Amino acid sequence: MTNGPGAGIPAVSTAILAMSRHLEVRDVLKTIVASARELLDAEYAALGVPDDHGGFAQFVVDGVSAEQWKAIGPLPRQHGILAAMLHNATPERLADVREDPRFGGWPAAHPDMSDFLGLPVADGDEILGALFLANKRCPEPPLSRGDGCGFTEDDERLLGILAQHAAIALTNARLYERSRELTIAGERARLAHELHDAVAQKLFSLRLTAQAATALVDRDPVRAKDELHQVAALAAEAAEELRAAVVELRPAALDEDGLVATLRSQIQVLDRAHAARVSFAAQGVRALPSAQEEAMLRVAQEALHNALRHSGAESVEVTLSRNGQGALLRIADDGCGFDPGAVRRAGRHLGLVSMHDRAGGVGGKLTVESEPGKGTAVEMEVPGG
Repeated sequence: MTNGPGAGIPAVSTAILAMSRHLEVRDVLKTIVASARELLDAEYAALGVPDDHGGFAQFVVDGVSAEQWKAIGPLPRQHGILAAMLHNATPERLADVREDPRFGGWPAAHPDMSDFLGLPVADGDEILGALFLANKRCPEPPLSRGDGCGFTEDDERLLGILAQHAAIALTNARLYERSRELTIAGERARLAHELHDAVAQKLFSLRLTAQAATALVDRDPVRAKDELHQVAALAAEAAEELRAAVVELRPAALDEDGLVATLRSQIQVLDRAHAARVSFAAQGVRALPSAQEEAMLRVAQEALHNALRHSGAESVEVTLSRNGQGALLRIADDGCGFDPGAVRRAGRHLGLVSMHDRAGGVGGKLTVESEPGKGTAVEMEVPGG
């Protein structure tokens, strides 16, 4: 690829248009990374969105296979050159990243990298992430180690333009998701309020009717009064139970309650709302990095949606267990199942693509086992912090 001023701008324009097509944050991040790698003809590209605890809330890579990514292990921390870009908002263009004094090495399974170009993605004074590329592809193979063609000033300029628009696309996607969350939360609150009022009024009328009937019945009055008093008692119990269900409809705060409590609360609501029995068990689970907990929650929600809406299952079992320093989530149902060979056709319908992406985005692994008539089991494994 030629990255001179004439050839670069149309390519940047194409990349910007690609980013603007997406509204989901995860999709925007993936498009930014893929566009940067293609634009500058690099072997590897990545984008890290920092959290407030010295790690990354999201980390998206392009040029690394799912198997390689799993073998690499936990997400990187904010240190060395990554930290410099995040904290100082300065570009970094290096002939060989391994020779930089801030370089601290990488895991054994990490691909070897030499020439490096990194830029912060910033919205005003707020640094949204760090975008970086490695191993510029050369027209001819290098003669020796470290003898690559390297990134140029034009590459840095083009990536800077892309990073500016990436900040806009990422900010828009975050605003869209936040707006959608507020809309959903508002709708849930409205429905909960209406449900509470309607149920309370109906049950109150039932109790009044039962009490009036008690006073009017003159045929076997002793037995009638006992039965009708029981109706009133049952109605009062039903009111309390439904009131508790309405309270549980409020979205659980993952950051405040943690993954186990959030899953337990949501599964209790699903168990009441559906004919299928939905159960949850957790054993020895440690607190995980926030990005991993959020990814696990989203995968659990997607898998539960599939099981309860599409599989016809009578029973769905959700388990969360400790797995080394990380955790293993399993959602298993006894529903109709499907043919894994048809996963390419069914994958998007069942959300399998997004589940795989969520798992891979936090250094985890997702496996799906299913067979027609034999149910489905979805497992997600994350490495922990």
